[in-house]
Amino acid sequence: MEIETAAIYIGQEPEPNTGAVIPPIYSTSTFSQIEPGVTNGYDYTRSGNPNFSNLEKTLSAIEEAEYATVFGSGMAAITAILSSLKHGDLILAEENIYGCTYRILDRVFNKFGLSVEYLDFSNSDNFHFITEKSPALVWIESPTNPLLKIIDIEAVSRIVQKTGSTLVVDNTFASAYLQKPIKLGACISVSSTTKYINGHSDSLGGVVITDQEDWHEKMIFAQKAVGLNPSPFDTWLISRGVKTLPVRMEQHCKNAQRFANFLESLSVVKTVRYPFLKSHVQYELAKRQMTGGSGIVTVTFDFSLEQTKKLISGLKYFTLAESLGGIESLVCHPASMTHASIPQQEREYVGISDGLVRFSVGIENCDDLIDDFNNALTGI
Repeated sequence: MEIETAAIYIGQEPEPNTGAVIPPIYSTSTFSQIEPGVTNGYDYTRSGNPNFSNLEKTLSAIEEAEYATVFGSGMAAITAILSSLKHGDLILAEENIYGCTYRILDRVFNKFGLSVEYLDFSNSDNFHFITEKSPALVWIESPTNPLLKIIDIEAVSRIVQKTGSTLVVDNTFASAYLQKPIKLGACISVSSTTKYINGHSDSLGGVVITDQEDWHEKMIFAQKAVGLNPSPFDTWLISRGVKTLPVRMEQHCKNAQRFANFLESLSVVKTVRYPFLKSHVQYELAKRQMTGGSGIVTVTFDFSLEQTKKLISGLKYFTLAESLGGIESLVCHPASMTHASIPQQEREYVGISDGLVRFSVGIENCDDLIDDFNNALTGI
C-alpha cells in the first residue's frame, strides 16, 4: 500500500459498533474491566486509548516501520527517549540541534548525569568520534533546524550499528512523506506531529517510531510511567490531519522551491538555504536521501537586526510565530525565538546569527506570498 492510501486507511477503519466512517473521539480517562486485571484492551488513558492506537498504526505504516508510540508533544517524545537512559550515559549530538532539545539536555537531564558532546555531523571527518567514544545515543536532525544541514543518515547508521549505539533521527522537518530514517538504518525516528504530520497548527503531539521491540517497550513504559501521553482529542485531530500529508507536502515543496529561487535573486539577501537548491552544499545528498525539499527556507539578510525585525514584522501572509509545518505560512527569527535558549556564543558558532530568518512556506498561492514579501521589503 502506498503512503497516500496508507495515510487514509491504516488505523482508520470504520467504528465497528455503529459503522461510523471516521472513528470517534474516545474522551474517557478510564475503561471498565471484565474482572480485576482483565480488560477489553484498555484500562486507563494514560497507558492507552483507542485514539492513540489508531494514530500509532497510521504513523508506523507511513514510515514503513514496526512500531509507533504517540506522546503529548514533540518534547514529550524526546523526553521519553532520554528518560530511558541512565546516569553516566553519553550522547553525541548534531551541533545544530533544535533549541528545546538543547535546553532539555543542558538544563534538565544534565542534572541526572547525562552528558552531551556536540559535533558537526554533516562533516564525515567527525564520524570517527562515534567509534572512539561509543555513546549510548547518537542524536541527529536532517534537515537541521534552522540551518537545513543535510546529514547522511545511511553513513552515520553504518558506524553506529558497529558500535552498538543507538541512532536517533529527528525527522520533523522532512516528515515520513519525504524521508524514512528507519529504512535508511536509524534505530529511532522521532517527530513533532504538531508540525507537518498534523499540518493544521491546532494540536500538539509527538511520536517515536522504531523497528526494535525493546525500544518500543521502553516507549510504552515512558508514556505511562512518566505521564507523557497525548489527549484523545489531539490524537484524533492528528489522525485527521495526516490523511492529507501527501498532498500538503507536495504543495509545501512546490511553494518553498519557488520562494527560495525568488529570494536567491535578491541583492538584499546574503544566503538562502533550501535542500533542493543547487547552491546548497549538500544538494546531491538531499536529492538522494529525500524525495522533496520540504517547506522550510532559511535566509540571511544583508540587514541590521532592527531592519530584519521590521521586515518580518511587516509581513501579512507570513505570520510572525513559533512553530512550522502548517498549511499557513509562518516566519520566525530563531536567535530570539526558537533558539533563544542556546547561549549566544554557541548559537553564532554554529551559524545562527541575528540576521537569520526561517520561513515556513505554507500551501497558499505562491504569487501572493511573493507579493507579501515585496510589500514588506518596500517598507524597509
